[in-house]
Amino acid sequence: MFLDDTACNLASLNLTKFYAADGQFELEHFRHAVRLWTIALEISVLMASFPSRSIAEKSYQFRTLGLGYANLGTVLMRQGIPYDSPKALAISGAITAIMTGEAYGTSAEMAAELSPFPGYANNREHMLRVIRNHRRAAYQAPQAEYEHLTIAPMGIRPEHCPPDMLLAARRAWDHALELGTAYGYRNAQVTVIAPTGTIGLVMDCDTTGIEPDFALVKFKKLAGGGYFKIINQSLPMALATLGYTDQQAQDVVRYCVGSQTLKGAPFINHDTLRQKGFDDAALERLESSLGQAFEIQFAFNKFTLGEAFCVEKLGLTEAQLNEISVNMLKTLGFTQEEIAAANDFCCGTMTVEGAPYLKAEHLAVFDCANRCGRIGQRSIAVDAHIRMMAAAQPFISGAISKTINMLADATLEDVKAAYLLAWKSMVKAVALYRDGSKLSQPLSASTDSGKAVEAVTSVMGMAEKITERVLVRYLAKRRPLPSRRSGYTQKAIVGGHKLYLRTGEYEDGTVGEIFLDMHKEGAAFRSLMNCFAIAISLGLQHGVPLEEFVEAFVFTRFEPNGPVKLNDRIKMSTSIIDYIFRELAVTYLDRYDLAQVKEEDLRMDSMKKDDMDPECSEEEADLDALAKSSVLTEHLPIRRNSGKGNGHGNGHGHSVARQVEITRETLTLTEIKNAKDAKVKGYEGDPCPECKQFTMVRNGTCLKCVTCGATSGCS
Repeated sequence: MFLDDTACNLASLNLTKFYAADGQFELEHFRHAVRLWTIALEISVLMASFPSRSIAEKSYQFRTLGLGYANLGTVLMRQGIPYDSPKALAISGAITAIMTGEAYGTSAEMAAELSPFPGYANNREHMLRVIRNHRRAAYQAPQAEYEHLTIAPMGIRPEHCPPDMLLAARRAWDHALELGTAYGYRNAQVTVIAPTGTIGLVMDCDTTGIEPDFALVKFKKLAGGGYFKIINQSLPMALATLGYTDQQAQDVVRYCVGSQTLKGAPFINHDTLRQKGFDDAALERLESSLGQAFEIQFAFNKFTLGEAFCVEKLGLTEAQLNEISVNMLKTLGFTQEEIAAANDFCCGTMTVEGAPYLKAEHLAVFDCANRCGRIGQRSIAVDAHIRMMAAAQPFISGAISKTINMLADATLEDVKAAYLLAWKSMVKAVALYRDGSKLSQPLSASTDSGKAVEAVTSVMGMAEKITERVLVRYLAKRRPLPSRRSGYTQKAIVGGHKLYLRTGEYEDGTVGEIFLDMHKEGAAFRSLMNCFAIAISLGLQHGVPLEEFVEAFVFTRFEPNGPVKLNDRIKMSTSIIDYIFRELAVTYLDRYDLAQVKEEDLRMDSMKKDDMDPECSEEEADLDALAKSSVLTEHLPIRRNSGKGNGHGNGHGHSVARQVEITRETLTLTEIKNAKDAKVKGYEGDPCPECKQFTMVRNGTCLKCVTCGATSGCS
């Protein structure tokens, strides 16, 4: 989102590492890390490998860097600050401003020693204007002060920002502008906010990039199969910041993530399982798998317990074990309510809603991008995601990689409103994702049990209805053409056979029918062509895309074929059918790749330029060389008869002009005479497939070459 054909190496700072135990943001450590990584990324510009030459050249010319951060959502939760709050927006803007301001200041210092990036000289005024606008956002300047901006960015609101962070942000941009004005910048782009999806796990981040947490407890699918459980580790620290005691915090965490054991669980516990046939070894295997289980029924399978145990001890059949959707607990006689109660005890509710001791005013601190767990109802609003991006965007060189999470019941109006708000908030780019809109998604916050099954069933039912409606619209009902309709008629001669192609169009200009008329052909062939045209027309009117017909019939090869006359863009075809669909594809699909003559070549002023021809190179003419290589005037006839003219056009100048005119007329008459001779001899103008001479004459319904005797196939 900076410049086309540029790329940058990424580096993200884990923001939680810059917060001390007392919750203070360590500004000097953060500044030092930004300076260090700006230098490291600058060094990496020449070490990087780029996918194409143009990207490598432009990335070197502008020396783009990609410094960013991760774990902002975790920082806010640990501080007890709701993600959707003015204070969160101010902190986000301040941290981002410090990062980018310090990075540009470091870049200016490097420019003083190494020179600015190669493209700086041509863009100096524009870049300094951008830097000044960045600085104005740090000072929350009024809209009138911004240069060449139609939408005012969201600045840092002083009333909600910690004073030390606000001061550091403003000083960073003062320093960056001062040094940049004096020395320029080593890098055109210094910061982006990357998604940090997988690398965030290695960095020990609870949240990625600028995102809030997806859910307090979520499961990530692995590319090679399987999944693993991810639990938010910031919950105890956030509760401690909010003033809860250790015991209260433990009870809230246990309510959310469960006890990770079935010992003492309601309905499904060690005692009830022993009555079903479980022994100590099976219970031990079961307990070892509960820590990573999404829900307890996921641990009850033949892989955990052993296939022999399931068949011999539990009395299950191989068919039941091999069924993908089998619920072993229900097979053993437990009800859905009993399973849900035991699951809440063991795996937790995966939400803090309804947790003991937790105050209602603190629920917003633990809000996530999606509803948490099976019973969770709260989630961060779509507008809050956009506002957070708007708070950081004024201080980012590039763009922000962030997903705006929408609930499964989001509507088209919600999508429209999100895009409009993002545009009004001066956000460069947004990516919307509605929960469950893909057949498979990497992160999940709940399973298909209980209420989730009903939701999924309703969504699938709606999808089936929409699918049925689409199928009825395009396959079961014929779309009639208007009684008076537009179209065109194209006359052509394909391989010596005259053909008329007529089309009928809908009101929107799409083709709905075709008519084919062959000139002087047998009744059988003309009837076949008429029936073929009717079949194509019926297909078009029942929703078969023209693209499908084109892909099916182009390049079909049979007689008659060859050169095409009377068509401006198609000059050769492999069959009548090939010509028909080439013509339709060019006219209605803009498939100029199927035409031998491009549309721009039909202009009277068009000239072909061959990039491989050195004579077509765009180089300036050398006037001295042209003067030396020009024709000498003494070689002209008027100069050879010097003294017989008076220099005013009364000498042999007129005779020379008449001589040229006579020669031109002679050439013209010769061409006309040759054309008449060819017509008298019966030449059709087609090239011979064997000797390539234009001496083909009509021989019945075929052509014969009088030079070599070859025929076009049937004589």
